[in-house]
Formats: sequence, C-alpha cells, structure tokens
Amino acid sequence: MAVLADEDITKDEGVLVLTKSNFKKAMEENEFILVEFYAPWCGHCKALAPEYVKAAAKLTEQESAIKLAKVDATEETELAEEHGVRGYPTLKFFRSGKPIEYNGGRHADDIVNWLLKKTGPPAKTLESVEDAKAFIAEKPVVIIGFFKDQESTPAKEFLSAASATDDFPFGITSETKLFSEYGLEGDGVILFKDFDEGKNVFEGEVTEAELTKFVAANSLPLVVDFNHETASKIFGGEIKSHLLVFLSKEAGHYDTHLEACKGAAKGFKGQVLFVTINTDEEDHSRILEFFGMKKEEVPGLRIIKLEEDMAKYKPETYDLSESALVSFVQSYLDGKLKQHLLSQELTDDWDKEPVKVLVASNFDEVAFNKEKDVLVEFYAPWCGHCKQLAPIYDQLGERYKDHETIVIGKMDATANELEHTKIQSFPTLKLYKKETNEVIEYNGERTLEGISKFLETGGVYGQAAPEDTEDDEEVDEEGDVPAKDEL
Repeated sequence: MAVLADEDITKDEGVLVLTKSNFKKAMEENEFILVEFYAPWCGHCKALAPEYVKAAAKLTEQESAIKLAKVDATEETELAEEHGVRGYPTLKFFRSGKPIEYNGGRHADDIVNWLLKKTGPPAKTLESVEDAKAFIAEKPVVIIGFFKDQESTPAKEFLSAASATDDFPFGITSETKLFSEYGLEGDGVILFKDFDEGKNVFEGEVTEAELTKFVAANSLPLVVDFNHETASKIFGGEIKSHLLVFLSKEAGHYDTHLEACKGAAKGFKGQVLFVTINTDEEDHSRILEFFGMKKEEVPGLRIIKLEEDMAKYKPETYDLSESALVSFVQSYLDGKLKQHLLSQELTDDWDKEPVKVLVASNFDEVAFNKEKDVLVEFYAPWCGHCKQLAPIYDQLGERYKDHETIVIGKMDATANELEHTKIQSFPTLKLYKKETNEVIEYNGERTLEGISKFLETGGVYGQAAPEDTEDDEEVDEEGDVPAKDEL
C-alpha cells in the first residue's frame, strides 16, 4: 500500500519523529535539522535520550530555527540504509537538506553549542566589559580573542579555530576597555574556565593549529573524572595518551590521591590526559575487565594510547605518589615502557586434550615451532559463531591428535593479547606454517572436511570466503567488548 509522501510530522517531547514518508517534508520545512538514528534497545541511545530532549527545549527557549529529530532505525531500515547508518546512535546534521556528520558531545549543552557554531558566526562580538563578563559566566569554558584589527591574519586564524572547535563558545573583541580589563597590552587570546587556574593566556604565534592545541590542552580539568558526560570529551579530544587512575570513592581514594594526580598532571598538559575512574560504579566494572584488572588492584593505574590497536601500559608498582606518577608517565613518553598484554595463566594440562589451549605466554613457543603446522582458533567465550564451531573444532583436534607435524590449538582472544597479531572478528582461524612461520588465514567453509583440506594443502585451499557465510562477530560488538567511549 502506498504511503502519502506528506505524512504529518509529530513531536515526542519536543523532538520531531521522522519516518520514510515525512523525512523529505521535514528537510523542506526546516533549514537546520539534527537527526538521531537510534535503536530502542541501544544503551547509548537511552543515555542520550534525556539530553537530546533537553537540547531541543533549550533551542525552543532561544527561539532558534534549529530543530531536533529522531528516526527509529530498526523500523525505518530503508531510511537508515539510505543515510549510511552502521551503528547507534548515529547523528547527522542537515543544512538545507545536505547532511554532515555530527561530531560533538552528547550532553545537552554540547549539542546546542555545536549546532549554534554550525549555524551562526564562529565567535560572538563583545562590545563592553559587561558583555565579556556575561559571556564568561555563561559556560564553564569560553575563549576570547582580543584583536585591534579583526581583518588581520591572526584574527582570521582565530576565527578559523573557532569554526573548527565545536565544543566551546568563542568571543572576539576590539574594544580597548576589554584589553585593559584583562591585562592585555596588545592582541591576545585568553581561555576562561571555572576550574583549576581560572584562565590560560595563549602564548606563541596565533595560528589555527596552535590555538586548537591550546584549547585541547586547557579546556579540561587537570584530572578529569570519567562519566557519561565527560566520555565524549575524553575519547574524542585531541590528546590520545591517557593515564587512567582507578579509584574507589567509598574507600576514600579520591581524598587520598587526587591532589597527587593534579600535581603530576601539570607537567604533562597537552601531552597526557589524566583520567580518574570510580570503580564503585557497576557500569565501570567492564573497564576493569578490559584491562585484565581485579577490584583488589584498586587503586591502580594504566596508560592507554588511543590508536587503532589501543596500546596499554602497566606500571611495575601501584605507587600513586606525585613523583611516582611523574616517573611512570615520563617513562611512557620516553618510549621506555613495553606494552602490557593480557595473558591467562598457563595451566599444567594445557596440552592434554587434542585441541591445545594457548595463552599469550606460550603462544609464540607453540605457534612458531618450525617443525609443525599449527592451526589456531582465536575465539571469544560469548561469540555465537565460536560456539557453533566448537564441536567441529574438537573433531578436528581428534582427527590430528597423533599427527607428527600438525597441531590444533585455540586461544581466548578476549583474555590474551599478542603484540604481533590483532584480531578483528571472532572466530578467526590462522595457520602458522612450519619452516617459514608464514601466517595464512582460513576463510573457507567451517566444516570438518573444509578445514582438514586447508591443513592438508598447506593453506592453499580455503582462501576465498564463501558468499553465504554470515558476518563474524566484531571485536567491539555492542555489549561484548567495550567501545572507546565506554571505557
């Protein structure tokens, strides 16, 4: 049955409810519209929902032309597919019907600030001391540029930085009284904040790149406490090296260790972000699991580098004194630390069954034995595809248990990490060839005969993925292994 293209647009708590049949109408009627593609069961969407409603209310209060809308992507699958939705929530901002990706925060103020930046001038003009004081009082962090000539190159660089920085409001002034009020004899930039030092004065050449670094280094507290509101700023910021300090508020760790953390953080501003994590909160237990830590290790420390492989580093001791924290972070920056890789304990009976149980500590010795062809299944205990493969893999082990040159092994890749091998989906089957140690991944049918043929042909058979194979389960699948903004 055909659906009318001009179906009425309803609202849910001030948020437009869009469907395939009214989406075009919403775009035509609204120059600026932010659309959230969500799934009702998604935890991140549920956390965003109240903030999204608050943001819509703030925009209404300001009589803004910007509208907020939402699409249930599990119902409107065609619409979600059309806009390239691959995860939840996905937010897209439409200006005159043309979309751009939303990359702001998930707190109401962050959403509003981002939208105002995208639809208005990059910096607010401040004409009096009263204007400036009111502007500074509005938000926890604001940046003001003081330029006698707003057509100068530094002023234009400042406005470029303002356009590129969505999280914080920028102001600009040429008024002499404001220069005097804030102690400037010439042009300059000051970041005002309601925490730590209260303000930071920019030093150096005024360029977009340098200003962006300056804002990133000074706009967060010296030590940031991890929660839903700060997560996007922590993991979406410019600083990719983080010292994670695991503390228990109930045990009084914040009172005992926070000042030492602040003292140590001062010397690494702009290089390493210091983040505290309250391990009393149930939601944060998965973060401990991700780092292979137990509650008994709190207070504890890790450094994490947010690259594709998310490298982790562990100190020799959990000394949280200021001097020890400085030493640990400096050793990391100097490249003196080895990555900390998770490993289960090697049990005495690891090789008693036909399928050998590998852990990080014995992996290289077994897999890179040049006298053996070693097939390894990298699995996750929660993975449905791995569970389906398990009986077949056990049969495979039984078939080759007495073979002179073929070894069948498996490793829990959620509890063991290897520096040389990163697993992107489960299950993954890799053959480590004798003599050359060449590594060949198996992409054939997951049957006893298919895998056997792969082994018997030395990895020649089974290189083309069969078309009807279901997608494997990704490492960062919702609810299984934490994504970056859940850490």
